[in-house]
Amino acid sequence: MKRVVIVRHAKSVPYGYDDDFNRGLSDRGKSDAKKLSSQLVKDGILPDMIVSSPAKRALKTAKIYAESLSFPENKILLEDDFYDGVTTQEFIDILRGLPEKVETVFTFGHNPTVYYLCNNLVKYFNSDMPTCSTVGIDFKVENWKDVSAREGSLSFQLMPRMFK
Repeated sequence: MKRVVIVRHAKSVPYGYDDDFNRGLSDRGKSDAKKLSSQLVKDGILPDMIVSSPAKRALKTAKIYAESLSFPENKILLEDDFYDGVTTQEFIDILRGLPEKVETVFTFGHNPTVYYLCNNLVKYFNSDMPTCSTVGIDFKVENWKDVSAREGSLSFQLMPRMFK
């Protein structure tokens, strides 16, 4: 089985839109990321690989998760296309290029892309993707090259409001 964990960046500061790429996380965003990533540790959900948008708010979210999940921060891979947005097929192509030893990959990005990916990778995704939403999608395949749209099953979805 292969698992993709899709994370929308945590709540960002409500200013700085003139330099959107460099907007940071709010205090609430940092707190939410710590809570959700700590829950993943409790649930035993750990990454073999982390891939993030290079935008400051997404990368900071990825770094908070990495710290909680005991994943080396310097091993986080950056995918420029995650900032501008990727199509479902482009995302699948990225997954198909992953090393087979990777069983669980965490990805960090932005809406609306993360919502569309969740909606298009599983058969039925009837939810929203507020900031810091974390969705696990399982594929009943042995090889990444066999991952396809609409073939994943929703394993879990964590949202900050679940931890208030």
